[in-house]
Amino acid sequence: MEIFGYTFFQNALLGCLLASLLCAFVGTYIVTRRLVFISGGITHASFGGIGLGIYYGINPILSALVFAVASAFGVQWMTTNGKVREDSAIAMFWTLGMSIGIIFSFLTPGVVTDISSYIFGNVLTITSMDIGLLAVLTIITALLFIFFGRTIMLVAFDAEYARSLHVPVKAIEYVMMMMIAMTVVSTLRMVGIVLAISMLTIPQMTANAITRNFRMMIPLSAIFALIYSITGLIASYWLNVPSGACIIFVSILFYGVVKAIKHAIDGFKYIQLDNQ
Repeated sequence: MEIFGYTFFQNALLGCLLASLLCAFVGTYIVTRRLVFISGGITHASFGGIGLGIYYGINPILSALVFAVASAFGVQWMTTNGKVREDSAIAMFWTLGMSIGIIFSFLTPGVVTDISSYIFGNVLTITSMDIGLLAVLTIITALLFIFFGRTIMLVAFDAEYARSLHVPVKAIEYVMMMMIAMTVVSTLRMVGIVLAISMLTIPQMTANAITRNFRMMIPLSAIFALIYSITGLIASYWLNVPSGACIIFVSILFYGVVKAIKHAIDGFKYIQLDNQ
């Protein structure tokens, strides 16, 4: 219990709480809309902003934020207006971001020591600025879903039907792409580029194994994400391994257990119905 007395661990817990709430909202939209591959592309594209930030001496999170949002808008525009296949547009921005990040990281004078923390993440190193970014983004996202949740849900499930009702589908898609990009960048310090997409999918997959209700998936995803984060943090402390990777490993393990229990329950119900 002594680890809870450390300031860095308290910051990590607060960061996990905010990230769990944020990813619950945005991740549910991603899983429902089947945008996991797009989110992965935006995640890796943000590395270009990190490389530029390190080279020019500005905060890499801020430059990654700008680069990720621009990439998200670029993918959305190319797939809707540029007549380019979605997977091709994602691949282009994915590789563009990674190549720019690698080039400018190598061009940076001296030894770049912080690059690994953005690639693999370390929630124990998050700063007050990272927590502030997460807090602001979580509040904005929560308000967005409170006031426009029904419309977002309609677009997520059936965009064509939403268009027939004269819903501004294109505007909502661009706003949500921006929120996805900002959420990805805000969690880089926690789990890194390699694992950031897992925070936006695995808790939602676990919740989806229990319920198909969009509104129920959001709080369930937040609860699961918080459980994964706290368990992973404590496990990483005991095992002395990177916290981000440990959080994701715990989440996948937990998902497997929930899925197995769900299958067992469904099988038992089927046997009962068959006997009747």
